[in-house]
Amino acid sequence: MSIWGKIVGGAAGLALGGPIGAILGAVAGHAVDKMRDDAAPRDGDAGMEAPDPTKSVAFTIAVIVLGAKMAKADGTVSRTEVDTFKRIFRIPPDEMRAVGRIFDKARTDAIGYEPYARQIARMFRDRRAVLEELLEGLFRIAEADGVVHQAELDFLYEISTIFGFSSLEFERIKAGHAGARGMRETDPYAVLGVDRSMSDTDIKGAYRKLVQEHHPDRLMAQGMPTEFIDVATDKVARINAAYDRIKAERKL
Repeated sequence: MSIWGKIVGGAAGLALGGPIGAILGAVAGHAVDKMRDDAAPRDGDAGMEAPDPTKSVAFTIAVIVLGAKMAKADGTVSRTEVDTFKRIFRIPPDEMRAVGRIFDKARTDAIGYEPYARQIARMFRDRRAVLEELLEGLFRIAEADGVVHQAELDFLYEISTIFGFSSLEFERIKAGHAGARGMRETDPYAVLGVDRSMSDTDIKGAYRKLVQEHHPDRLMAQGMPTEFIDVATDKVARINAAYDRIKAERKL
């Protein structure tokens, strides 16, 4: 069963608890924890944990809810943002309406974004790369209309703070999306979170660490659903492109 099928069926609502479980239960009806039967953990790749289906559902609900709340951060929810959300996250046509109900419920409920962000931060407190991928997904929703508004940047910064990222880490994440903010070209050093004065060896080490942390297989073993693999693959491509530019500049 796909991650969307689990969500539409109300799976894991009781197991998740908190605001994420509550919104899932409110939209999908009875929250029956089917995942023990439908998605029993499998052995992960060598050196990796087996995927946690409950965390995968939580991750997906968090993207829907936080995406809905961020989409109106600039005062409006555009059709482009909603369509981009559906396209990026591979929602099957027959499950669009159900996922849309979660999006609309999150957009109109009186609860702020903070409780959802805090719950997901607790669930993935030892899996920071997964939280970073969630931020990446939100950035892609924000830039859907061709510009990331200041209100959206402020929202993303607050989310990153709740997730435990420093200001410098947020700037590194944001650097990969500079093109969508009207800048001619991204700074490859900023994308890697390194300083131009660092040695070739240190920059290479930072690059390798990022690629390892954000490898799609590793992220999926830590709870990121397979439906979000395009976001992870795109991020690794941007990391590689940034390092290629640095190598060319330094003639490595």
